[in-house]
Amino acid sequence: MSATFLEARPIDSDWLGWVKCELAPTRAREIRTAIIVAGAVLCVIVSMALQVPQLATSAYMVFFISKESKLLTKITGVGGIIVLTVGISATLLLYKFTYGHPELRIPGMAIALFLGMWLSRVLVIGPLGFLLGFVVAVSQSVGEEIPSPELLVRGLLWLWVAIAYAIAVTVVLNLLFLPDTPKTAARPKPKSEPDGRSLFVPDAFINPAHVHFALKVTFAAMFCYIVYEAIDWTGIHTAFITCTFIALESTEATLYKGTLRIVGCVIGGALALFSIVFLMPHMETIASLVVLVACVAAIAGWFATGSDRISYAGLQLAFAFFYSVFQGYAPDTDLDNVRNRVVGILFGLIVTGLIFHYIWPERTRIESANAK
Repeated sequence: MSATFLEARPIDSDWLGWVKCELAPTRAREIRTAIIVAGAVLCVIVSMALQVPQLATSAYMVFFISKESKLLTKITGVGGIIVLTVGISATLLLYKFTYGHPELRIPGMAIALFLGMWLSRVLVIGPLGFLLGFVVAVSQSVGEEIPSPELLVRGLLWLWVAIAYAIAVTVVLNLLFLPDTPKTAARPKPKSEPDGRSLFVPDAFINPAHVHFALKVTFAAMFCYIVYEAIDWTGIHTAFITCTFIALESTEATLYKGTLRIVGCVIGGALALFSIVFLMPHMETIASLVVLVACVAAIAGWFATGSDRISYAGLQLAFAFFYSVFQGYAPDTDLDNVRNRVVGILFGLIVTGLIFHYIWPERTRIESANAK
């Protein structure tokens, strides 16, 4: 997680030129977008044909795992499956003590989320640490909605299948079709990329900002969880996810990432709304659904394969669309899902923004330099 993408944003009024530059086509971008579209379509076909649960999650993982190079995609994919396996195993073990005991389950969620967010800052491969804590915390958050332990275990194991096979499909497609040396702009090596020297960043155990960051994200996510459980509106559970996914090192970077999430969510939600109202009632075969998924995945993939300054909007476009449209194996015409996803995201953004602004605010290096 880095805020360096803020450095290249326009500081004058030339936003239109900046947007055109960010959306400009390149050969590598076209290939990566095509791979993402193929992966999303394959996930839809496989999940629909074999009735694998969590179709939306499988389709979204194609965007999450796809990276700009074969090596980075393979490392992320293999590491993701390992972390996913550890996370599911850990949450099953934790449920042995917390199922039916919210007084234990809620503190367990908070501890897992805190450790995951702390590891995302101190590990060189930070996203894997984040994924571990996130999988455990989110899996624990649905404990009260599952009526029996058997269904809970089955659901978690199917979740592993849905994510693992989507990761495998994405890695294979990238290894087969992504060029060996894609043309990418020279940039400083972020801490999230392995350098072969150490698992931890140099200031992992001496910088209190890492602990402050983890505490802020944990407080924001748990506050949202307690609120929507208290008012019995679990449909806005995306608030919990939003608090964890938009958090960055500085307040400005977090708010900028939140803006990208809003933009992507609005576009994805609008496409989902249009599809549910005008297209889904007329779809009778999987072929028509595949065409719809391919078109939306192409739009989201084009954004997602751009620079760090806009790529997150593409991920959120795909997230909002897939999680609003795919609620089963039959066409879904319920508009409540779209409303709940958008409300949850906005609620999470507001809570995270307020906490990052008033509690231990961190400034970017650019802001610090200007203040001197």
